[in-house]
Amino acid sequence: MTETFLSLLEKHVQDSSSLICIGREPHIRDLPNPSVASALDFSLNLVRQTAPYTAAFILNQAYFEIFGVEYLTIIKQVVDAIHRESTQLGSTIPIILDARLSDIGSAAEAYAKSAFDNLDVHCITINPYLGKDSIEPFIQNPERGAFILAKTSNAGSMDVQNTLVLPSGSDSPMPIYMYIAHLAQEWNMNNNIGIIVGAAHPKIYSMMRANLPDLWFLSSGINTQNGELELALKAGSRADGKGILVHVSNSIARAVDTPAKAAKDLRDKILRIVTI
Repeated sequence: MTETFLSLLEKHVQDSSSLICIGREPHIRDLPNPSVASALDFSLNLVRQTAPYTAAFILNQAYFEIFGVEYLTIIKQVVDAIHRESTQLGSTIPIILDARLSDIGSAAEAYAKSAFDNLDVHCITINPYLGKDSIEPFIQNPERGAFILAKTSNAGSMDVQNTLVLPSGSDSPMPIYMYIAHLAQEWNMNNNIGIIVGAAHPKIYSMMRANLPDLWFLSSGINTQNGELELALKAGSRADGKGILVHVSNSIARAVDTPAKAAKDLRDKILRIVTI
């Protein structure tokens, strides 16, 4: 059977007993000095410390671009380090490039080639506003995947994402975020598509899982320090306890003790709430 992006993710979730997706974002304020070398050291240290406890890593391209023309070199070195950690662990850690791309034709094909062939990441985040043909270059290879923006956590998401639309052939309007989520499920023919669903709106979050029982969610905006984590996991998890990647970054990178301890503690906290 051909391995797909989501089968790779499912395997590593099982191997790591983790639902954490650790963001690797070298904020300048967290660095000893605002240099390429400092950003790289910071990122590589976080990868080394947290690799045993993470279900996936997500690299936000914007936080690397701020360092200028060398940003692709930094990302590539971080990706290579994650691949090395995968080899040592004996289980491939999925790598997601958080670029939120949207384009069509040869431009989309070029973005896909850059991410998958040059950087060697497994997945990329996509803005679906341009429609299916803007996504196809990223999902043609089942071993590579996409997380599609559906419902985000920011307050401004209400400006567009909650607008009601009437899908063709239907007499029941639905919010754009739900329409996009259903499209993602329809397009997931290669088992390599998930959706980005912020957990800042609990009722919406729960409703989306009820309507999409099998789809993987990449979820930010979950407060891991209080009861919100338990509420989000119980509302968003699939019947098998999986289905959510809990996107965390600053709470791990800025941990008072060490990132390794913070990642392990959060991983174990999740395991006390859900069984995966």
